[in-house]
Amino acid sequence: MSASRTVRRLVATGLAAGSVVAVAAMPASADDGYNRGRHHQSYSRVVLGSIQYDSPGRDDYSNRSLNREWVEVTNTGYRSVNLDGWTLSDRDGNRYRFDDLRLAGRATVRVHTGRGYDTRTDVYQDRRTDYVWSNYSDTATLRNNYGRTVDTESWGRDRDHHNNDRGHRR
Repeated sequence: MSASRTVRRLVATGLAAGSVVAVAAMPASADDGYNRGRHHQSYSRVVLGSIQYDSPGRDDYSNRSLNREWVEVTNTGYRSVNLDGWTLSDRDGNRYRFDDLRLAGRATVRVHTGRGYDTRTDVYQDRRTDYVWSNYSDTATLRNNYGRTVDTESWGRDRDHHNNDRGHRR
């Protein structure tokens, strides 16, 4: 085999290898799903949404007041997610466990503190006298059924430190 033919083959092999590396190195944002016949994201991501930690009006411990304290859990994806066994907790360890709730794609469920009848859009912790979320400083943590933290949201002073002087509404 001639030297020029060997050089051409080596160059061709190098170019082919370079194109494979270039495709593999393409940023994920450049792959919009159209290459695989999908036109939307293939997974669902569940996150904490709005949080009403200070129920409007007077804190009179009524069921109405307790239910004005809530946390929204939102599925940002297109596929439904079964939240059975997932938990929502505060910094003090108060915990609500989801039971057999399928959250549709692009849907939100509101977790109220007080008593009520669960629906697809509203569930209730069935607490009778205690608020869960501190008006001043707290952290909401959402964990999946394996106990892995999915999302957290903190507010107020001492976001990173437990506040022992919390008062009746913390």
